[in-house]
Amino acid sequence: MNTEESTELAWFKSSYSSGAGGECVEVAACPTTIHVRDSKQDPSAPALAVPTAAWEAFLGFAVRP
Repeated sequence: MNTEESTELAWFKSSYSSGAGGECVEVAACPTTIHVRDSKQDPSAPALAVPTAAWEAFLGFAVRP
């Protein structure tokens, strides 16, 4: 088991998520992996995990005008 799996993840809700049960995305950052989940689901539900470099590339693409 790696250290990321053995520690509690600190989840942060997207500023674009509504408080009324709308589109809710949460992200937890670790040194080598970014975890993404739907906050409307049970916290124990599976989350997407991607390498940090892939997440940075995604964000670079997502913020383009």
